[in-house]
Amino acid sequence: MADDTKQETSSNQMWGGRFASGPAAIMEEINASIGFDKKLYAQDIRGSIAHATMLAHQDIISVEDKDKIIDGLNTILSEIEEGRFTFSRKLEDIHMNIEARLADLIGPAAGRLHTARSRNDQVALDFRLWVKEELQKAEALLSSLIAAFLDRAEEHAETVMPGFTHLQTAQPVTFGHHCMAYVEMFGRDRQRVRHAIEHMDESPIGAAALAGTGFAIDRHMTAKALGFREPTRNSIDTVSDRDFALEFLSIASICATHLSRLAEEIVIWSTPQFGFVRLSDAFSTGSSIMPQKKNPDAAELVRAKTGRINGSLIALLTIMKGLPLAYSKDMQEDKEQVFDAAESLELAIAAMTGMVSDMTVRADRMKAAAGSGYSTATDLADWLVREAGLPFRDAHHVTGRAVALAEEKNCDLGELSLEDLQAIHASITQAVFDVLTVEASVASRRSFGGTAPSEVKKQIAWWRARN
Repeated sequence: MADDTKQETSSNQMWGGRFASGPAAIMEEINASIGFDKKLYAQDIRGSIAHATMLAHQDIISVEDKDKIIDGLNTILSEIEEGRFTFSRKLEDIHMNIEARLADLIGPAAGRLHTARSRNDQVALDFRLWVKEELQKAEALLSSLIAAFLDRAEEHAETVMPGFTHLQTAQPVTFGHHCMAYVEMFGRDRQRVRHAIEHMDESPIGAAALAGTGFAIDRHMTAKALGFREPTRNSIDTVSDRDFALEFLSIASICATHLSRLAEEIVIWSTPQFGFVRLSDAFSTGSSIMPQKKNPDAAELVRAKTGRINGSLIALLTIMKGLPLAYSKDMQEDKEQVFDAAESLELAIAAMTGMVSDMTVRADRMKAAAGSGYSTATDLADWLVREAGLPFRDAHHVTGRAVALAEEKNCDLGELSLEDLQAIHASITQAVFDVLTVEASVASRRSFGGTAPSEVKKQIAWWRARN
C-alpha cells in the first residue's frame, strides 16, 4: 500500500494540492503522451538549458542553481541517448519525466527551472524545434534527389522517348527533358520547405500558459540561443498555433504526391510492355510462386506512403478546426501525425533518390516507342503552316487525313510516299520528310523550356548553379 501511495503522489505532483487522488486508469491511458512525445527529449533539454541560462542572466534564479540545472540536464541527455533512462507513464509526458529525473539528480534547484514558463509554451517550443529540424533534413534530401535527376538528365539530354498526354503517345521528347520536369517539381517542394522554415522561425518560449509572464525575462535572448530569428509576438497565438505543423504536413503531402507520380511512372516503365527502365535488385523483389517476376516494390511502397502522409494532414486539420483560443488538450494529438509523416517522407525521398540513381535506362526501347502513335503529326502540321502557308486549323485537318492514311496503310507518317501526301495536299514537298523523324522533332523544339537537347542542357546548367 505504501508503494501505491508513493506512485499516486508522484503522478499528482504537477497538479499540486488541487486534486485529492491520482487519475483513474482510463484517464491515465488517454492522458499520457510519453509513448510518443519522448521523441522530443533533445529539443526539450535544449530549450530548458536556454531558459535556465536566461533566468540566471536576468537574476531570476541564481547562477549556482543554473549550473546545477544545466549539469543535470546534460546528465539526463546522456542517460536517454545511452538507453539508461526510465520513462514513466505516471508522469504523463516528456517534460515531467525530465523534470522529475532532474529533481532526483539535483534536488530543490530543479523546481526553479519552470519559473516563467508553462508546459504550453514548452511543448510549442519543443515541437517547433523538432519540425524545423525535419524541414532542414527534407531540404537536404530534396537537394540530393534533384542532383540525381540532374545527372540522369545530363546523361540522356539527347535520348529520345515518347511524351505522353492521357498516357497516349503525344510528341517526341528527350528523357533528359522528362527528368528535368521532376527537377522543377522537387525544386518547388524544396522552395516550399525553405519558406516554411522562414515562416516558423520564431521562438515560443516565454509565452507561458497563454498570457506571458510577470517575470523580467528576455525572450530575445532565448530566441537567439535556440537559433530562431526572433520571439513570437502574441502569447495567446503562440500556445495555440500549430500552423508550422500543418504547413509541414501540407508540404509533405504535395511532395509525396510528386513522389507518387514518379513512382507510378517507374512502375509502368519497368513493365515488359514498356521496358524503358530496368530496376536493380536493390530496389526490386521476386515472387514467391512466379520465378520470372521482378517487382518494383520500392516504387510501389513510395506510392503508398502518400496515403499515410495525406491522412496525417487531414487528421491534424480536423483536430485543429474547432479549437477555441488558446491551448486545448486536443493538441496533444498533433505529434503522432507529424512524426509518422516525417518518417514516411524521409524514407520515400531517400528510396526514390536511390532508384533514380541506380536504374538502367533502356534508350533503345525509348527510341523505338518514340515514333509510335504518329508522334510527329504536330511537326507535319507545323511544317504546313511554316512552309505552305496554311492556317493552323487547316493544317491540322490535312495532318489528320495523313494520319488516317498511315493507319490504313499500317505505317508511320514518315513511311508514306510523297505521292500519298501530295494527294492529300498538293503543296507538300520532299522537304517535309526532314521533320518527320523523332530526332528532327525534338531538335526543333528550341523554345525556352522546350525539349530540344540544346535547351535541356541550358536548364541543367541553370539548376546546377542553384542546387
